[in-house]
Amino acid sequence: MRQNKTTAIILAALCLVLGLASCSSTKKASKSLEPAKKGYAQTGKYRNYLKEAGFSQEEIDNKIQEIYSIIFEGEEAAYHDVDVEVDGKMVPMGYISDVKNNDVRTEGQSYAMMIAVQMDKPELFNRVWRWSKFYMRHNEEGPSHGLFAWSCRTNGRRTSNGSASDGELYYVTDLLLASRRWGSYEEFNYLEEAQELLNDLFSKDGTGGVTNIINMDVKLINFCPDSRSNLWTDPSYHLPAFYEIWAETAKDGREAIYRELADSARAYLHRACDPVTGINPDQSQFDGTPNRGSEFHYDSWRVPMNIAMDFTWYHKDAEWQTEYAKKFQNTILGRYGITEFPDQFALNGDVSARPMGGGRWRPNLRHSIGFVGTMATTALMCESEYNQELIKHMFSLKHEPYEDGYYDIYYDGLIYLFSLLHLSGNYRMNW
Repeated sequence: MRQNKTTAIILAALCLVLGLASCSSTKKASKSLEPAKKGYAQTGKYRNYLKEAGFSQEEIDNKIQEIYSIIFEGEEAAYHDVDVEVDGKMVPMGYISDVKNNDVRTEGQSYAMMIAVQMDKPELFNRVWRWSKFYMRHNEEGPSHGLFAWSCRTNGRRTSNGSASDGELYYVTDLLLASRRWGSYEEFNYLEEAQELLNDLFSKDGTGGVTNIINMDVKLINFCPDSRSNLWTDPSYHLPAFYEIWAETAKDGREAIYRELADSARAYLHRACDPVTGINPDQSQFDGTPNRGSEFHYDSWRVPMNIAMDFTWYHKDAEWQTEYAKKFQNTILGRYGITEFPDQFALNGDVSARPMGGGRWRPNLRHSIGFVGTMATTALMCESEYNQELIKHMFSLKHEPYEDGYYDIYYDGLIYLFSLLHLSGNYRMNW
C-alpha cells in the first residue's frame, strides 16, 4: 500500500511539472470526450465540450466575446447600427455586411439574428430584423410577396430581387427560437411573424417564376425559390434540426410536413456526402450528385457543423453521423494534418485546381479559421485520435488577416463563432 501511495504521489508531482492538472484528471478528460449517447431534446442538458477538453469557463467566455467583439463591435466590425427614418420617426436598425463584397445578405442578417438569440441579445436581434424587413423583404403584392431579396447595398438598395433559400430557412428558425427565449418583445410577436413567413414560403405555385423554398416533389430545400434554381440544391442548406424546431414550435398545422422534411434532409445528406471520404460538393442535384462538377468549397464548410447540430440536438441519425465524422476527419486530418489542412477539396480529398470560369482560377487555399471551426465540431460526433489536438488548435486561432493579407471578417468570423457556440454548449434550442 505504501509503495502504491508513494508511486501515486511521484506521478502526481511529475504531472504538475509537465503542466498537467493530474494523471487521473487527464484520463478523465479523455473519457469525457466520448460522443453523447442522447440528444439535447431528450436530456435538456447542453454539453460544454471545450470545458471537458481542459479550457476554463473564463477562457471559453473570453474567447466567445473576443470573436463576437471583432465582428460586431470592433473598429473594422462587419456589423453597423443605423437609424432609419420611417414615417417621420427614426427607427433603430442594423445590418452586417459581407465586407469583401460590400453588400448585405440574408445569409449574414439571419446569422446575426441566430447569434443574437443564442447570446441573449434581443436589441441586436430586433435591429437586424427591422432592417431585413424594411429593405430586403418583398412587402408589395405579387409573386415574391413575403420573400427576401438576398442581397442589398449597405444603404438598402437591392442588388438582386431574387431570394436565397437558406436566408428564409434561418429567418424562420431565428424567429421561432426567439419566441421560445423571449416571448414577445417591443413591437414584435416572433411566433406570429414566423407563422406569417411560413405561410408565404409555402404558398408559392410558380407564378411569375417564384416557387416555395422547398421543392415539394422531393421534400428538399432548393438552391433558390425560382422555377430554374428549384431543380437543384446546396448541401449546406439542409438542416434537419431546424425542421424539428418548426414542427415543435410553429403551431401552424404543418407539423407532419416539417418532420418529413427533417427525415428527407437526413436521407439527402447520406447521398450528398461521399461514402468513402465524407466530402460533399457545394451544390448538387437532389440525388446528391455534384451539380456541374461542383466540389467542396466555401458553402461546404457549413455541412459538418450542421450535421453536428442535428447529432447533438436530436440524435435521430447518430449512427450514420458518427461514421460520417470519422470518414471526414480521416480524409482531411489524416491526409493533411491538424494544423495545415486547406479549405477546398475535390470529392476524393485531393486539392484540385479546378477553374472557376471566366478565365479565373480558384483562389489561394488557406487554413481558414471558419473551416477549422466547423471541422472541430466533428469531434462532437465521434471518438478519435484527432479530437483533443484539433480542439486545442481550433481554440488557439486568431481572427485576423492571413499571411497573404486576405481577411474575411464576415463569413470566416461568423462560422467560427457558430462553432465556438456549438462546442461550448451555447448553441441551444431552449433555455
